[in-house]
Amino acid sequence: MNNKFSIGIDLGGTRIKAVLIDADGNVLSENYQPTNDGDDKVWKNAVTRAVKELQAIVKTDKLAIGLSAPGLPNDSNTCIACMPGRMQGLEHFIWTDFLLQPTYVLNDAVAAMMGETKFGAARNKKNVVMLTLGTGVGGAILIDGKPYQGAMNKAGHIGHMVINDEGDCDVTGMPGSLEECIGNCTIEKRSKGKFTSTREMLEAYKKGDEFAKEVWLKSVRRLGIGLASIANILSPEIIVVGGGIAQAGDDLFLPLNECMKKFEWQPHGTTTSIVKAVFGDMAGAIGAASFAMSKQ
Repeated sequence: MNNKFSIGIDLGGTRIKAVLIDADGNVLSENYQPTNDGDDKVWKNAVTRAVKELQAIVKTDKLAIGLSAPGLPNDSNTCIACMPGRMQGLEHFIWTDFLLQPTYVLNDAVAAMMGETKFGAARNKKNVVMLTLGTGVGGAILIDGKPYQGAMNKAGHIGHMVINDEGDCDVTGMPGSLEECIGNCTIEKRSKGKFTSTREMLEAYKKGDEFAKEVWLKSVRRLGIGLASIANILSPEIIVVGGGIAQAGDDLFLPLNECMKKFEWQPHGTTTSIVKAVFGDMAGAIGAASFAMSKQ
C-alpha cells in the first residue's frame, strides 16, 4: 500500500468530487463526475471511474481511499448504515468490496472537519466544532484530536438543535431547529416567498433591501445563539464555519461575531474564535482522503 498518496471521494447529491492528495495535504488532482442520484449503478460506477483516473496519475492501484457521504456510518467506517429518503443503494453498501481496495467511509460533515483540522483553518487544534451551512446545516465535533461520533454515530448534527421551541419541525422532528433558522431549505418560508435562495437574499441585502436585512440578520442572530450554546457546552478552541452560506464572508461573520460577544459566556474575557473554512466544496473529499491516510 502506497502511504504517500490517498484518494478522497465526496459523494454529493449532484456531483461526485474526488481528489488525489499527498502526505502534506497538497491536492495533486481534482476529478468531478455527475452523481445522477436515482440510479445507484450509475453513481457507483462514476466513483469507480474517478478512482481509476486518479490512480493513473501516480501509476498505482494500491491507494487508500476515503469516501465522504451523507448519513451515519457504521462503527467500522466501512459503509453508511443510515441514510433514509435519498441516495437509494447507499445504505450498507461495502465500498471496499466494490472497489477492491481499502475504503473508509465517514459522514460528509465529519470529513469536512477532518480536512480543516488536518490541513486547513483548524490545523493543530485538538478541540474543534465545525458547521456546514448550505441546503441544511451539518456539523462535526473533534475532541482531544479525534472525531467524536457518539453512540449510533449521530453526534455532531448541530443543525437539529432547537433554537425556537415554537417553530416548525425539521426533517428529524425537532421544532425550530438551527437548520430551520438558517438552512437554504427554508429560505422561501422565512422570506414569505420573496427569495428562493440565500444567495438571492444576500444580493438584496447588499443593495440595502430592508426586508432582506431583517430576514438575514434574524437568521444570523439565531445562528449566533446556537454557536454560543455550543461554545458553552463543548468549549472548543475554535468553531469553523463552511458550506455555501459561509461564502457570504463579512456579511455573515461580522454580525455573527457580534452575536457571540453578546450571548457567549466569556469567563475572564475569553471567547471562542469563529473562522471561515479554508477549503471550499472540496473539503469533504480532502478530509476523506486524510482520514484514509491516517488509517494506514
